[in-house]
Amino acid sequence: MTKPKTAPKLLPFDAARYLDSDEAIAEYMTVVLEANDPDLLLLALGDVARAKGMAQVAKDAGLGRESLYKALAPGAKPRFDTVMKVARALGVKFTAQPV
Repeated sequence: MTKPKTAPKLLPFDAARYLDSDEAIAEYMTVVLEANDPDLLLLALGDVARAKGMAQVAKDAGLGRESLYKALAPGAKPRFDTVMKVARALGVKFTAQPV
């Protein structure tokens, strides 16, 4: 008799694992911004923050770590200045281009 094959265990996808350079982060954020989805933007900022270290990003943004988690949580409605502080702490700059 043969043993039944067990399916390989798959890990959930985590974008933060692949955001290992400033170029990768910039490309990721550019694609996310093109989607024009505020919730996706918060998710992406959270991915980049986890890649860089949440505690350090919170400190650099002048926020508490718990406040940063709350601001980037699904469904959160952070203030614009909070988003800009987090982006600056991540080393990301938003730019405008003609459509």
